Amino acid sequence: MSAATKMFCFQCQETARGEGCTVRGVCGKTPEVAALQDLLIWLLKGISFWAVRGRRHFAIEDQQTDLFVAQALFSTITNVNFDPDRFVGWIREAVSRRDALRIQVEDVCRTTQRNGEACVMRPPEAAVWTPRSYETHALQVKGRTVGVMADPNLDPDIRSLRELIVYGLKGMAAYLDHAHVLGEMSKTIPAFIEEALDATTDESLSAEALVNLVLRTGEMGVEAMRLLDEANTTHYGHPEPTQVNLGVRPGPGILISGHDLRDLEELLEQTRGTGINVYTHGEMLPANAYPFFKQYDHFAGNYGGSWWHQHQEFESFGGAILMTTNCLVPPKESYKHRLFTTGHVGWPGVQHIPDREPGGSKDFSPVIEAALRSGEPKPLEEGTIPIGFARHTVMSSVDHILDAVQRGEIKRFVVMAGCDGRHRSRVYYTELAKALPKDHVILTAGCAKYRYNKLDLGTVAGLPRVLDAGQCNDSYSLVYIALKLQAALGLEDINGLPISYDIAWYEQKAIIVLLALLALGVKHIRLGPTLPAFLSPGVRDVLVKHFDIRPIGTVEEDLASIVQGI
Repeated sequence: MSAATKMFCFQCQETARGEGCTVRGVCGKTPEVAALQDLLIWLLKGISFWAVRGRRHFAIEDQQTDLFVAQALFSTITNVNFDPDRFVGWIREAVSRRDALRIQVEDVCRTTQRNGEACVMRPPEAAVWTPRSYETHALQVKGRTVGVMADPNLDPDIRSLRELIVYGLKGMAAYLDHAHVLGEMSKTIPAFIEEALDATTDESLSAEALVNLVLRTGEMGVEAMRLLDEANTTHYGHPEPTQVNLGVRPGPGILISGHDLRDLEELLEQTRGTGINVYTHGEMLPANAYPFFKQYDHFAGNYGGSWWHQHQEFESFGGAILMTTNCLVPPKESYKHRLFTTGHVGWPGVQHIPDREPGGSKDFSPVIEAALRSGEPKPLEEGTIPIGFARHTVMSSVDHILDAVQRGEIKRFVVMAGCDGRHRSRVYYTELAKALPKDHVILTAGCAKYRYNKLDLGTVAGLPRVLDAGQCNDSYSLVYIALKLQAALGLEDINGLPISYDIAWYEQKAIIVLLALLALGVKHIRLGPTLPAFLSPGVRDVLVKHFDIRPIGTVEEDLASIVQGI
């Protein structure tokens, strides 16, 4: 890293100049936090070295450390945590957990050697390095030596593939943590996360081997999505078609944003009878479709749009705001005193709600008190929008849908899922939605839907032309629907379905969705508004050759291709 380069990060779609943030993150991440995140990820690779060998050779399992690896990865996703003190704490815990695991593996290894068997360990530096001090500046100095560009001589394709794997793992880790919060856990997913992290330090792996690992990451991504889908639907029921109120009610309010449904459950329970109305924001919108949450009379509907409108919408809301997962942007001073974070989210100086104790609930009383001190929300809009078209709802009407397809009433489905963002070029998704023929149905999940979900696009075959499956966390519904339609139509190739893919991405959960689609063999995916900066020219060529991944074009060009089924 040159003297002029204070940091290097290119994991999100809005990275500076489409190349990489080198002075300060476009997201608001400082060079200091970037260095701490780089150090944490490096140490997680060190933990993974011992976890993989302990599991493979000696049946050593440490499920708490496995979970820590996933949660620490989650903390480094774009727009999750900007608080250096929190990262120092995670780094300290990473070293402690790594060393405990290392001692355990080395002790068993020595015993094995005494029994006459070879036990050779050649750990990388990340598996043995210990800081002389946990003073923040000292950790940052080390972090700047182990980041993405630590080895300027590394083959660009190898670097690109390693980062693609790591970013896919970050998205997978988020899904795993969300499932764990609801009591659902997997042994295979954490084991794979550690195996893949360890592989990114293996200098012997070729580009071909890493490409294969990319596809395996996608396969495990599908499993992580399935696990989270099971957790959500087991606890809260299957989402059902719902018209969500966009207006406001009299009285104080709390706006809850992010993705964590258990946080929403506990907040609703703790605000019963207080006179406070609870509104969803951003990716929490789909919670309005779960049967469980409809028991709460003070669950008032949705306020605002996607994450990047926070400054205007949080200001206008006037009440308390709770951020449960990623999508936080640098807060304005004017509402910072009524903003709260919880889970892995953090911003310096913003009050954080601690995690729940085992068997208990989080204490949201500071949020409630702030809401009672604040004014009523100012109305932004009126009306309703339809949501709740996840896999269970869609598949319950599959015969009707197939009949509509065979009659030609529905010609094509267009998957316009993924993330929203600030780029002006994202108006493409609004204009494409408007331009699609009336016999084309949009399948969506994630905050990309805010580009068109409030348009009046009408209905076809008795269905809304925008079928909203939920959060980006609910992308399994789109995978499930495609696989079930493939089986129902007796197709050998998933690409024979009347489905086009026009995906918008911003952060790493969208990357694991992309890798999941590739692992399923889906081709001809349009990706935008720009291709990831971390894809080297060589890796882009591989993805184009094998999967025909392409950047979005003009609305007119892409519309013509979609209508023709190309």
